[in-house]
Amino acid sequence: MIRFDSDYLEGAYPKILKKLVEINYEQEPGYGKDKYSKSAENKIRKALNCDNVDVHFLVGGTQTNMTVISSILRSYQSVICADTGHINVHETGAIESFGNKVMTAKNHDGKINARQIQELVEEQRNYDLPEHLVMPKLVFVSLPTECGTNYTKEELKEVYDYCKENDLYLYIDGARLGYGLVAKDTDIKMEDLPELCDVFYIGGTKCGALFGEAVVIINDKLKKDFRYYMKQRGAMLAKGKLLGIQFDVLFENDLYFKICKQAVELALKIKEAAIEKGYKLYFNSFTNQQFIIMPNTKLKSLEKDFAFFKWQKYDEKNTVIRICTSWATTEENVNKLIEKL
Repeated sequence: MIRFDSDYLEGAYPKILKKLVEINYEQEPGYGKDKYSKSAENKIRKALNCDNVDVHFLVGGTQTNMTVISSILRSYQSVICADTGHINVHETGAIESFGNKVMTAKNHDGKINARQIQELVEEQRNYDLPEHLVMPKLVFVSLPTECGTNYTKEELKEVYDYCKENDLYLYIDGARLGYGLVAKDTDIKMEDLPELCDVFYIGGTKCGALFGEAVVIINDKLKKDFRYYMKQRGAMLAKGKLLGIQFDVLFENDLYFKICKQAVELALKIKEAAIEKGYKLYFNSFTNQQFIIMPNTKLKSLEKDFAFFKWQKYDEKNTVIRICTSWATTEENVNKLIEKL
């Protein structure tokens, strides 16, 4: 069985495993105070061309979203996201389990815009008794989105400008950030991010690491006491060097972006082959996630040799499937899939 159902099915990029073995018997302080974590933090600051950011390493995406969002919001405040947003559909109500409401806007290819955010904000602020409604305080977007699409720099700037003008924060979920930044449908670069949001995270779990995400806090108001929230939420790894080492390797000589680019190129090869063979796309994605409308009869045949994520029912005869490549996907397996298509 060849699996294309996600991008975290393999272990870790070999250089990471090699480094973990090399330092296995080294003694280092815990909880992210080790030299490898400090080195990784500095490399990330260099990649951002920004020294005035705090960097923290956490274990997984849901844990990261829960920790960041709960650290920002008070109990009467809410977070706005697309109806397809990860915190709304794929995290088992983690945010709301901590007492903060998730408010949704209808997505357009996975994205939301400033006008939609404004409508939700003004609905509360213009209410006769505004304190009877939850207060929108944070906007959550993903780069790339759950649908494999990307925001342009102008789109994201418009959202952030609205947030700044209206006393809201903007948080970017970067679980697949590497795949998004190397895609050709966005003009956003790594060094642009400090000017486009208050906080974001760099995904490692889906982008070559064994596990781990790097939270980057830009807004000074959000930096204070974040480690307290990490500890309280169970997000502070005692063996913190295991996280730091991975990002230290990934951000050496642009490795993070090189391996993500390889995954995207293979995904686009699948996309182009699918179009040539007459299949229709559900989203026009230029990242490592491709969404194909697949006849159910053909799907049954493909499932004998390949695994996909069934995104949703399209109609009685067709299903939308998601094909996901990763840093470890081989051209050989991609060619086998194309042949079967």
